[in-house]
Amino acid sequence: MNVRYINPFVTSTKNVFATMLNTHVLIGKARVREPDEARADVAALIGFSGDASGSVRLCFSRITAVRVASKFAETDVAPASPELADALGELANMVAGHAKASLEGLDVSISLPRVLLGGTDALPAGSHSPVLVLPCDSALGRFSVEVTMDTCLPPAPLPDLGRPTGSPIEAGGPPHATV
Repeated sequence: MNVRYINPFVTSTKNVFATMLNTHVLIGKARVREPDEARADVAALIGFSGDASGSVRLCFSRITAVRVASKFAETDVAPASPELADALGELANMVAGHAKASLEGLDVSISLPRVLLGGTDALPAGSHSPVLVLPCDSALGRFSVEVTMDTCLPPAPLPDLGRPTGSPIEAGGPPHATV
């Protein structure tokens, strides 16, 4: 995965958490998620399609999810309440939306957010790219941002080299070598 497509998610996560939660986020070194790695207790997922397809997920332990949602909602949010899903879904929407605006050269649409509870995995079917994990640390707890992306851009067109004027092909005759 090209780093120019990951940096918008790093920047967006930091900006959204700073602006909406007044919380500084330290993002560690990116790594590829192992297939047998344990899933998060709570994940807020946004899919995207267009010139790139894939998803971004904000992944939390249950306690960090409650802290983040409560800070966002400016009230205590219960772990099983609809407000938890609403708050985390809106944060994921903001992170994805801000990142989308910075994906230079890609025309991408984002989906409505989904919030998954209980370690459910919901990668888009057919994704061939690895899941890149961005480990995050904040005063509200540790979490991760997971990004997977397949770019769908067609190959760049070949330049038109043209043919020299008066060539045998242009004149309708067969090409031949002269000795």
